[in-house]
Amino acid sequence: MNGHRLIPMINGVTPSWATMQVLIEGVPVTGITAINYDDKQNIENVYGAGQHPVCRGYGNIEPTADITLYRDEIESIRKSSPTGRLQDIAPFDIVVAFLPIGGAKIANHIIKNCQFLDDGVEAKQGDTKNEKQLNLLPSHIIRK
Repeated sequence: MNGHRLIPMINGVTPSWATMQVLIEGVPVTGITAINYDDKQNIENVYGAGQHPVCRGYGNIEPTADITLYRDEIESIRKSSPTGRLQDIAPFDIVVAFLPIGGAKIANHIIKNCQFLDDGVEAKQGDTKNEKQLNLLPSHIIRK
């Protein structure tokens, strides 16, 4: 070995759903069952003389996000719409805070300038809850 001591756990707790807090416009969201966000960038090799790349070209960064909420949470958010449509709500930020048990924040991710792309209801016989995945259009994602 290289003489470094391997420590498998720092504080014994890893970030998980139970230690994560989601806020929309600073308000904790409790009726949430899933959140997904990502950004992709086209990065490609640029060729010149010879067989190997001479540099790399970087394209636009494309963020995507969606959130799955219970119906009562959706209806609570809907109240901020001037028309009742989720798509007519002004752009808002979503903060995803990773809060380990007994410790300080590990990280905050801020999904900036989100707007809802859809609105609707999904329900069927036998459901014991009503939730809906809603697609978002963010401008960018900040990871701190």
